[in-house]
Amino acid sequence: MALFSQEALNPGVRKREVFGWAMYDFANSGYTTVVITAVFAAYFVGGIAQKAEWATFAWTAALSVSYAIVMFTMPSIGAYADLRAAKKRLLALFTGGCVVSTAALALAGPGSVALAIVLIIVSNTFYSYGESLTAAFLPELARPEAMGKVSGWGWSFGYFGGMLALGLCLGYVIWAQGQGMAAERFVPVTMLITALLYGGASLATFALLRERAVPDPLALREGGFAASMRQLRQTFRQARDFKDFMWLLLCAVFYQGGVAVAITLAAIYAETEIGFKQQETMVLIFVLNLAAAGGAFAWGYLQDRVGHKLALGSTLVGWIATCVIAAVTTTKGGFWWAAAIAGLCMGSSQSAGRAMAGMFAPQRQLAEFYGLWTFAIRLASIIGPLSYGGIAWATGGNQRMALASTTVLFIAGLIVLLKIDVQRGRRAAMQADSAAKPPRAAASDAPLQPAHPASP
Repeated sequence: MALFSQEALNPGVRKREVFGWAMYDFANSGYTTVVITAVFAAYFVGGIAQKAEWATFAWTAALSVSYAIVMFTMPSIGAYADLRAAKKRLLALFTGGCVVSTAALALAGPGSVALAIVLIIVSNTFYSYGESLTAAFLPELARPEAMGKVSGWGWSFGYFGGMLALGLCLGYVIWAQGQGMAAERFVPVTMLITALLYGGASLATFALLRERAVPDPLALREGGFAASMRQLRQTFRQARDFKDFMWLLLCAVFYQGGVAVAITLAAIYAETEIGFKQQETMVLIFVLNLAAAGGAFAWGYLQDRVGHKLALGSTLVGWIATCVIAAVTTTKGGFWWAAAIAGLCMGSSQSAGRAMAGMFAPQRQLAEFYGLWTFAIRLASIIGPLSYGGIAWATGGNQRMALASTTVLFIAGLIVLLKIDVQRGRRAAMQADSAAKPPRAAASDAPLQPAHPASP
């Protein structure tokens, strides 16, 4: 508990509540680590779809469908949660949905492509809803000047949750393979382990985290969907006046698309192109998460010293090097070098981008601007993996070509980043704060309720 400094928190917020909030990152990280990255992704391509040329594209298409659903439904869900003070109730509902559908993935075996796709769409949609809703608690917990630090605590803590889930699964897989079991027997058990850890660890969140919002009777008359659409239009009109923030959104669409490729397809590439075995892939992802945890935690402090733009730009250069090395290497040792660089860049690049978004957002509109940031990240999660899968399919399964093409996303992100003037963007945010009417309650007394969930 000593890790969480009381000075970073809003009045009335206890450190154990922040621990409960961070525990949700700990709980849900096992889903992305085991299901999306390390185990089920490769099993879908090699086992369920039996290495068909379209398999990688089918996997990325399923994820893209779930992200599209989230993009177009989360604004109204967010408005419903805010207007009815239902963030915690909805979070519990979506957590249960993800836990159940993740456990149901154990039913998917060789040839059951349709079932696997449906369950991935459902589970990843519920996961994304939960991820967005838990982020909406951040402005209630952290002081404005400590948003990035508190968010970084949760993000880095989450990687350890992913490592725990992966470690448990790895231990079981090694034992199962020693017993001569095939993947169709031991992969389903890893889905049950992941679901159990997700549900169990999230209980700490629901026990310790408070719902501070109160229902808004006037806004309820318009309905959640109408209110959310009106707020989204208003936020977008305002955001267009913030040139550097809009450049940052475009930059995020590009580079986060590349990051999404790494998260979604690392295991598939390692096993199909480099020759990693299942347990070797799991060890690789475990180490990658360890490096990412360190990067996410340390970069939040380092970027304030070297500058946000330089911090983000350096990670994009690292990502370009990662893609080039991984695309040309044919050895496991060479791929380990690429994975090591990717691990350091993964947490730091996402932390640096999120911090820049906070620099460009007016203090009284943090949640709204992070709502647009969330939209950009979800769009990137569609563009990156889907383009990778499409190139792999079009080239007859040439994943090296698809990975090499991912460098274009990072290069484009770097070019757009050059157009951003951090000081100008910060001045625009401060001028907006000065010109705006005072909020109903100062941040030091009662944190503003977000119009949309903030990006995790």
